Amino acid sequence: MCNAMGQSFISYITESIKNNWDLDALTDYKGATLQYKDVARKIEKLHIIFEASGIRKGDKIAVCGRNSSHWGVTFLATLTYGAVIVPILHEFKADNVHNIVNHSEAKLLFVGDQVWENLNEAAMPLLEGIMLMTDFSIIVSRTEKLDYAREHLNEMFGKKYPKNFRKEHIKYHEDQPEELAVINYTSGTTSYSKGVMLPYRSLWSNTDFAFGVLHLQRGDRVVSMLPMAHMYGLAFEFLYEFAAGCHIYYLTRMPSPKIIFQAFAEVKPRIVIAVPLIIEKIIKKNVLPKLETPTMKLLLKVPFVNDKIRSTVREQVVQAFGGEFLEVIVGGAAFNQEVEAFLKRIDFPFTVGYGMTECGPIICYEDWSRFKPGSCGKAVVRMEVRVDSPDPQNIPGEILCRGANVMLGYYKNPEATAQALDADGWLHTGDLGLMDAEGNVTIKGRSKNMLLGPSGQNIYPEEIEDKLNNMPYVAESIVVQQNERLVGLVYPDFDDAFAHGLTIEDIERVMEENRVALNAELPAYSQLQKMKVYPEEFEKTPKKSIKRFLYQEAKG
Repeated sequence: MCNAMGQSFISYITESIKNNWDLDALTDYKGATLQYKDVARKIEKLHIIFEASGIRKGDKIAVCGRNSSHWGVTFLATLTYGAVIVPILHEFKADNVHNIVNHSEAKLLFVGDQVWENLNEAAMPLLEGIMLMTDFSIIVSRTEKLDYAREHLNEMFGKKYPKNFRKEHIKYHEDQPEELAVINYTSGTTSYSKGVMLPYRSLWSNTDFAFGVLHLQRGDRVVSMLPMAHMYGLAFEFLYEFAAGCHIYYLTRMPSPKIIFQAFAEVKPRIVIAVPLIIEKIIKKNVLPKLETPTMKLLLKVPFVNDKIRSTVREQVVQAFGGEFLEVIVGGAAFNQEVEAFLKRIDFPFTVGYGMTECGPIICYEDWSRFKPGSCGKAVVRMEVRVDSPDPQNIPGEILCRGANVMLGYYKNPEATAQALDADGWLHTGDLGLMDAEGNVTIKGRSKNMLLGPSGQNIYPEEIEDKLNNMPYVAESIVVQQNERLVGLVYPDFDDAFAHGLTIEDIERVMEENRVALNAELPAYSQLQKMKVYPEEFEKTPKKSIKRFLYQEAKG
């Protein structure tokens, strides 16, 4: 497929470092900036540590922390050495992080300071060392070689490059298309966690796709808001921009709308990659209120003034995003239809893409000028997409795709791999959709029960239910999403509760206590906002699984 092209992802990185040596590369917003040559020097120093501490090609190195310049350096150093990177969402709870580190057999773990406070090294016995990303200091070392390498790093670096380190010294790992590059875990508990194995061809193909459609130039500025441990943020706010010689600003703190606003105004990014919620918040907070006045409503109805007002409104929205971007790309979750219709009406340059971790991530995309509202674009270069339906234009079916972006499978999980990838190489996405005659795909829902958190995080209701069902007086439960909030529907174990002398009010109180206790174990994006008690058992299929679809609209 792409072996014949002999394309290399690592050569994109090598060439960019050499060609952009003196340009700014990575900035921690309100903090320090690394130029491309600084990134190269830090990569080189990490390579010396890897080599001296006995890390071999193909070994796994895990990284867990908020976005930062050093997160990017760690990622690039691992791949250019020939090791496999395991990025872990910093929002995962400690036991999830421990499980992923152990399941992936990582030898080293790089952590952010906030993540490290909650971890326990004893729970990760396979690690040879843990390094802090802020300054690459060693927090835990289990080998003398690692200690020695870190202590003598500058001396070893000086010996290796006595006349100072220059671009001609750069020699990186030569990647093969089918070689494993990244293991990205789609969720965090061992029973459900699946490590998506992405080969170099997927990284190369996603980066090459971006070069074809995004048109950024050397020195262009970009704000990175999405977690780099997610493929969407990693591919399109970091890897492509780095390969293109851009200057990436990391919002190292929690990206609230206020901080994002401020960063847009200062950095003036050339492209905005976001999840719907960020766009919706900015529009709803800063733009729509100004249009709700009676005068505005009246003026929008007058044909001639209409265009004038429309362009004024458009200008306001454009300024809200910094005013210098080529387009806004939305992905990771369904877009609010009201906001999408509004943006279309003022002719705002936005487009919605579709992808999943298993494709590293891109599957469908269309340029904003040709984008069909409500859809998520067409199959991208080197990818085929079809809808498994007798009439794909009118009857939703499962979206299937195959091509250069698709994963190798799930790490150490042949059963899950066989379920997802069929004999002909089609990946079964678990999403339901339609496809029109032009090939535009419109998503109709998720056939898997997965829900999406506010920033596009994957939420697996079964995992939450699993924990909830173990709590006092819970017989069975379903987790549903209502207006972006998660609600737990519970059928209590009435017999047990009444036997202990509880009243209906007591049961409601216990369920609220359960909710608080459960949330303490869950990441912020998958916490339950509310519990609703059901008086009778949930309806079930012959296989005894709950008929979820009957309860999605449950009002509470």
